[in-house]
Amino acid sequence: MKPTIALVGRPNVGKSTLFNRLTKSRDALVADQPGLTRDRHYGHGKVGAKPYLVIDTGGFEPVADDGILHEMAKQTLQAIDEADAVVFIVDARVGLTPQDKLIANRLRQLDRPVRLAVNKAEGLAPAVVTAEFYELALGTPWTISASHGEGVRGLIDDVLAGFDVAAEEKAPEHPKFAIIGRPNVGKSTLVNAILGEERVIAFDQPGTTRDSIHIDFERNGQHYTIIDTAGVRKRGKVNEAIEKFSVVKTMQAIEDANVVVLVLDARQDVAEQDAHIAGFALEAGRAMVVAVNKWEGLDLYRRDQVKRDIARKLGFLDFARFHYISALEGQGVGDLFASINAAYQAAMVKLPTPRLTRALQLATEKQQPPRAGLVRPKLKYAHQGGMNPPVVIVHGTALEQVPDSYWRYLEHSFLKLFKLQGTPLRIQFKKGDNPFDAKPGEFKPDRVGVMRGEKPQRKTIRKVVKKPA
Repeated sequence: MKPTIALVGRPNVGKSTLFNRLTKSRDALVADQPGLTRDRHYGHGKVGAKPYLVIDTGGFEPVADDGILHEMAKQTLQAIDEADAVVFIVDARVGLTPQDKLIANRLRQLDRPVRLAVNKAEGLAPAVVTAEFYELALGTPWTISASHGEGVRGLIDDVLAGFDVAAEEKAPEHPKFAIIGRPNVGKSTLVNAILGEERVIAFDQPGTTRDSIHIDFERNGQHYTIIDTAGVRKRGKVNEAIEKFSVVKTMQAIEDANVVVLVLDARQDVAEQDAHIAGFALEAGRAMVVAVNKWEGLDLYRRDQVKRDIARKLGFLDFARFHYISALEGQGVGDLFASINAAYQAAMVKLPTPRLTRALQLATEKQQPPRAGLVRPKLKYAHQGGMNPPVVIVHGTALEQVPDSYWRYLEHSFLKLFKLQGTPLRIQFKKGDNPFDAKPGEFKPDRVGVMRGEKPQRKTIRKVVKKPA
């Protein structure tokens, strides 16, 4: 069992920087601005052969009794309850503060080990820096620099010394799905409804979630990873640097997921931004489920209006399953998992070459590709070229003449024949060249690989052709 280490401290003392250092990642947003981290953020780390789990937390305000600071404090207290050890981080440049003393009083009451880390101590004399922090009565302070890595290895070795850490086992493959959508459509509320706890801060204020939060959980014996993401606004309305980083993290979460759950607000019309977010997920080739949230309390007229609006503006998501839910009341939330599982299985499907070739033959027998002048493209055989999304590679001749309309026909034919629900499918055409039409010393393109919407990418190699004796 991996030990869990919680990073706790005032705002802007370097918790997220240390989190990124310990996980050897850039998963946590870092900026010179207090209160950037709000939810608990988990990551995996390893020192030598010893693995561990680390939790990044928001700035701890023990005296906050309402508002966003109170919600952040609740998240920190939950992280402390889950942890096997706590690293309390203070700022060497600012020195000891009354808030540090309040946090230390809370931590001294714990029945788990606490290490005091004096961060931002690069270039300072350790004895001078740590002198005032002995007042916190949390043992000998460690001087570290999270941004430069100084003293971090010794601190973590000391924390892990009290645990019998087993060798890390490779985690089995399991579905990872990201919750995406515009701000304030109920993404965090949906995450909490799925997990059955107040895992992330759900606040009636757009932009509450700033980072992408990865959460591992189990449901009916099946392991999942859910990713809560920040709401994506229109490009012209993204002004703050922090919000721009949040958008980047959302896009990275989409790339990292197997399935995305697009959340729409039934109380608002489908906006251009909804279509833009869905289009980005489709470009990334991700399987998709659509959850129309805030469905409770709507009359029949409004419900019909919403469905017509979705059919008109999001018609390109005809491969995805739609669910009409209420995350706040938990209505229809459990039904999402059947669609998520189906979309994941479709995205990761393995298609045998004989079946793909037979499906290609059936599609061409039903409707041949149109002629281009005197030439008609000939599709010979197909095989799988990738997963997540499934990629089908079709070989033949004159394939550069296949129009987009026939390309879409083949995509829909494969999806229908193999009953792939919830995932897009990509087709790539590859054409072999005639080896006898080369002249001596001529450069010939070996193969042409084309996907719909792309120009042919030619790989040039030198073919040696012997002159006749």
